[in-house]
Amino acid sequence: MNYNRKVLPNGLRIITVPMPSFESATSLVMVGAGSRYETNKNNGISHFLEHMAFKGTKKRPSAIDISGLIDGIGGEFNAFTGKETTGYYIKSAISHVDLCLDVLSDMLQNSKLDPKEIEKEKGVILEEINLYEDTPSSKIGDVYERLLYGDTPMGWDTAGEKDVIRQINRQDFQNYMQSLYSADNIAVVVAGGINEDKTVTLIEKYFGKMPKFDTLRYQKVVEKQGKPKILIKEKKTEQVHIALGFRTVPLNHPDRHSLAVLSAILGGGMSSRLFHEVREKRGLAYYVRTVSEQYQDAGNLVSTAGLDPKRAEEGIRVIVEEYGKISKIKNQKSKITNRELTKAKELIKGNFVLALENSRSVAGFYSQAELLEEKIENPEEIMAKIDKVTVSDVENAAEKYFKEEVMNLAVIGNFSSGQNFEKLLKL
Repeated sequence: MNYNRKVLPNGLRIITVPMPSFESATSLVMVGAGSRYETNKNNGISHFLEHMAFKGTKKRPSAIDISGLIDGIGGEFNAFTGKETTGYYIKSAISHVDLCLDVLSDMLQNSKLDPKEIEKEKGVILEEINLYEDTPSSKIGDVYERLLYGDTPMGWDTAGEKDVIRQINRQDFQNYMQSLYSADNIAVVVAGGINEDKTVTLIEKYFGKMPKFDTLRYQKVVEKQGKPKILIKEKKTEQVHIALGFRTVPLNHPDRHSLAVLSAILGGGMSSRLFHEVREKRGLAYYVRTVSEQYQDAGNLVSTAGLDPKRAEEGIRVIVEEYGKISKIKNQKSKITNRELTKAKELIKGNFVLALENSRSVAGFYSQAELLEEKIENPEEIMAKIDKVTVSDVENAAEKYFKEEVMNLAVIGNFSSGQNFEKLLKL
């Protein structure tokens, strides 16, 4: 897969990714702005702004004007917010890319931020927060990162705190945009069956006059941990949800690919070690999975599972045991086999290829790389690096990062303390 990159005089990055067989295209605007740039006085504003962008501009005064326009071309539009980026996209037939870029630029540069709409949308945001609170399989990730990063922007929920959301006003939105929505902190990516020259010209037309200014810097993660840590969110549930893992490395660290393969071996599919041991062999959980997560200055590998409350301790013990087995490479019984390694690498590459059959995923891939990584690597380059990972690389990663003193356990369930679990966190 090939791409072309251009930087405008105002610093805005343009990436076009031709996908010749496609009759559609995704136009994505990605901003280097997310919840880690927030304060305790505006926590949740990154996500809230994502909602407000669709609520009307000077040219298209209401939400129905925007949604009706995109529905009228059979398009799909949405946005998403993470800790480090916020994205806005429209996917449409290639004949409508001009309109899509017009709408996206209008939303980012001319949003009305109507105080009445802000007040109405607060109710929507609060209900979204309630939804996540009532979905512990999703919420457990937030609890785990609160445990890792504490009372800092990286440890706060992206959706925000209810009391803070209720106080946010129009000036708060304006101040936030003026601190982060600089042209040189934005990447516009269009992927699909496009004419590249025409697409670049359109992006220049709609985004070329955006202002450039010095942007806010994020608070760096400080990681100090000398013993296992536990955080319990007490909630009456039918199932105990856990997240159990270790601190690892940032996004641009060379060990990231070894950790990706390690996570796939542990919990990357239905034949993974944890799926077999926790679900198939013992019937302790419906879901169990492992992921390796990286940010610009921190990372972690974590396994999540939904467990029978009466057998939660057993489930945690089994996961810890599997961590211990895979990190003790002298233990020949649990040594990673070449077959296991190959299967894990093919799983990663296969999932990657399937995702990249969607222009939305392709646009997301290139925009994240542009804003967060040291350089853009094509999918083929990344898969080549995955291919180069050896059994020794994976075992060395397990030895290096699976340390008892940096083990962390987050729990959502009807428990008042972590005393019963502390004894389990021993490799």
